[in-house]
Amino acid sequence: MKLIKILLAVTPAAALALGMASFGWAGMAHADSHSNMADHGTMHVTKSPTCGCCGAWVALAREDGYDIEITDTADVTRVKLDADIPGNMWACHTAMIDGYVVEGHVPFAALAKLLEERPDITGIAVPGMPGGSPGMGNDPTARYDVIAFGGDAGDGEVFYQAGL
Repeated sequence: MKLIKILLAVTPAAALALGMASFGWAGMAHADSHSNMADHGTMHVTKSPTCGCCGAWVALAREDGYDIEITDTADVTRVKLDADIPGNMWACHTAMIDGYVVEGHVPFAALAKLLEERPDITGIAVPGMPGGSPGMGNDPTARYDVIAFGGDAGDGEVFYQAGL
């Protein structure tokens, strides 16, 4: 009877410790696989202080290995105008990283492609707020286009197709 009481007392703590250790290892493996994202410097994200989907996108970007600095402002329009983002490309938040503008709920595979290929463009955008994009439900099967703008980008040039 005494052995059963000891096992009943110790088992939950052992299971919790094992689960926490496993979670930590998985998190470290994820962070190691994306450590090169920090090589691109700090991503500066400007957003409305009340926008939850922007906060969700930032959280996902951090999870993906990006170093993030946030500026909350009530005047996101000024940031978009200053960054020369075409009006038809506007979304809710604007990010700047390594010389590029990233507008809206851009998937991180498109952002990685941008930083790896380094095309002569101003930036990329996901116009509007498509459902399933990062921060808007984060559904990897959601289909929408990431559009390049400025520099060598043609008018409405598709840079990346999400969900394919």
